[in-house]
Amino acid sequence: MLQEAFFFSFFKAFFIAFGVLVGGSMLGGFAAFITNKPALNEILELSRNLRIWAIIAAIGGTFDTLYSLEKGFMDGDTKVLFKQFLLILSALWGAQVGYSLISWFTQGD
Repeated sequence: MLQEAFFFSFFKAFFIAFGVLVGGSMLGGFAAFITNKPALNEILELSRNLRIWAIIAAIGGTFDTLYSLEKGFMDGDTKVLFKQFLLILSALWGAQVGYSLISWFTQGD
């Protein structure tokens, strides 16, 4: 049961980071289009700026993760440390995949 919950959280972190980045960038590009600004440039710039926020949103804020890391360090529970590291890595990967997709879409970088 615990293993299922971890894999669910692992994939959830990836897709939340991916969705925040892609959705926020696309909606921001739509707003740029409405206000007569270059939409593709704005989408690419927003995707650069939203990466850290997508990661934070995916791991559920910083306090739960920091508490789990503290528990892992102070109690010597390496399993908790490893799981938190994998969740953060999953969120980083989701944000990077979203940024790469948008960069390819806008022909930026």
